[in-house]
Amino acid sequence: MIRVSIITPSYNQAEFIEATIQSVLSQTYKNIQYIIVDGGSTDSTMDIVNRYKDKIDIVIHEKDNGQSDAITKGFKLADGELVGWLNSDDILYPDCVEQIVRLAEQFPDGAIYYGSLLNVIDRLGNIIRTPKIVINSRETLIHENYSLIQQGSFYRNSHLKKIGYVDKTIHYCMDLDLWLRLLEHGNIYHYDIKPLGGFRMWEETKTATGGEKFLKDIEATLRRYGAVDGDTTIRQIRRYMLKCRIKRMFHIK
Repeated sequence: MIRVSIITPSYNQAEFIEATIQSVLSQTYKNIQYIIVDGGSTDSTMDIVNRYKDKIDIVIHEKDNGQSDAITKGFKLADGELVGWLNSDDILYPDCVEQIVRLAEQFPDGAIYYGSLLNVIDRLGNIIRTPKIVINSRETLIHENYSLIQQGSFYRNSHLKKIGYVDKTIHYCMDLDLWLRLLEHGNIYHYDIKPLGGFRMWEETKTATGGEKFLKDIEATLRRYGAVDGDTTIRQIRRYMLKCRIKRMFHIK
């Protein structure tokens, strides 16, 4: 039976972390190692975590150097054959891990397994939209569409160890960089019947606050792996940057 490790990096997420924890603990698949890496929260996050401490395998509560550092700490402690991370404001649906394990058993040559459908949810958990993102290869991410679905994605631990885990120097798109490096060692497979997770979109997420810094981080990462000016990915970033500048110029929220 495949062992699966899930890491939740956390910092001052008292509003959402209970839903995140419950979504992991309620998985229909039970051979799960759950690790929470908290960067020294000063709100009531740890009070909530401690309510579930007897059901969480490892809890770390100490100052860190940000999300990428926290994820790497968790990855290094993971003993599962498959490993993934779930941010402390996102959720997994009950059969997420079960479906991913089935996919991994069917396609053992994979480096990445993920659900191609995702529910984008608001602060209260209401579904805003359900995008579908199909990634067939490393080249797709570099040249065609850099969007990915991190919630409910899992990686072969053996490949994570080979590539040295998350690049802790990347603040925004560490997941994109991780996927591009993993795909040098194995294939990618997706589950496409229904969403496996929920990405919470609210005003304090990196996606919402990153703006041009986020886009520059993505562009730098893509170019490092071979993207060029004519690629759809680079053209898309340029369009988004223009929109950001227009919004800033006219003070549009």
